[in-house]
Amino acid sequence: MSKAVCVKYSGFWSIPARTMTLACLLVFMAQMATTVYLPSLPTVMQELAMTRRATELSISIFVIGAALPVLFWGAAADRFGRRLPLTLSLVLFISCSALLAFCSNGTQLLALRALQGIAAGGAAIIARIIVRDNWSGDELARRLSVLSIAFIAALGGGQFVGGLLSQYSHWQMGFVLMGLTGLAILLLMVTLPLEAGRTLGQRPAMVATYWLILRRPGFFWPAMVGGLGFATTVTLQEVSPFIMQQGFGLNVTAFGALGLVICVAYFTGAMAVNRTVARIGGKRLMQAGTSIVAVTTLAIMLLWWSGALVGLSGMTVFIALYCLTIFGQAILFPNSMAMAVSDAKEQGAYAMALCGFLQQCLAGIAAAGAVLLEHHGLWAAAIALLGLIAWLIVKLRM
Repeated sequence: MSKAVCVKYSGFWSIPARTMTLACLLVFMAQMATTVYLPSLPTVMQELAMTRRATELSISIFVIGAALPVLFWGAAADRFGRRLPLTLSLVLFISCSALLAFCSNGTQLLALRALQGIAAGGAAIIARIIVRDNWSGDELARRLSVLSIAFIAALGGGQFVGGLLSQYSHWQMGFVLMGLTGLAILLLMVTLPLEAGRTLGQRPAMVATYWLILRRPGFFWPAMVGGLGFATTVTLQEVSPFIMQQGFGLNVTAFGALGLVICVAYFTGAMAVNRTVARIGGKRLMQAGTSIVAVTTLAIMLLWWSGALVGLSGMTVFIALYCLTIFGQAILFPNSMAMAVSDAKEQGAYAMALCGFLQQCLAGIAAAGAVLLEHHGLWAAAIALLGLIAWLIVKLRM
């Protein structure tokens, strides 16, 4: 969207405002499809006669499904425009959500969650492409921090709503809610022009373009750092229902309410970026975020292995460290993505799609690894290692 258009429509419900609303709702929908379901994992395991590993796999397979086709979503957005692939992703998401509301066995659950992940991944990456179309540099980091606020609402609010649904209704109602959210987004989308950043004319080959971007150090390292931070939070999300409900004896409603505390932590980090990035700079904020994540994940590992995280006091310390990790990721993530795509801004949608692909893949691998680790303390070592690697990359490569 041109600057002239942005100036012309400067009201509360202007085109730029509605564009950001659309992008935020897409990110909200994609993330909430996981968090609204988290409090119900132990219930799902019992009702569908699944093993704990298979139940947790329904989270991992969603994340992996979101990651794998992202490169094709990006290429489709460049070749066919933003509207057509976004429409397809929303229709697929709504359809899968409707079918999940009537899911009756583990096989159906896993298959539909994979398809729902494919749709959510497409919607989320096109949301970020639309934002990149309209803003750049530190302003892009500010706008991505606004997307982080939508992520926060889904991260904490989704878990809270999921807890209430599990307690007073049924876990499948969460997917009904997701389907309705997708429908509302589809209706908003038809009111907006979405092709502001699309490159016209002859298009380069998809593989060659992605390879060219991947070889740029200024793109690759920030994208990897953001992905490692994302992998850390996804791993914590996946293990937290069993740690909090089975380890600390927290009931499902209280676990859902914990999402509001996490929401505050992420919101604080996102607002810190929004308010300070123009003054401090994205690189310094990214350094601060990786330092926080590295320290807190190391503390979780040491305290878990020492047996100190027991009882009410142990649960309080674990929650505090969990929230600090989320706070660090909220500072780290928008700056890492903004730095990566700004370094390859001439590649448009391809750069954003590749960044999302790398980050989703790292998160999916970490989530799958958490299932295999069976939570005998090795998950704590995994998040500490992820945090350390991210910190070292920023220290040595950036």
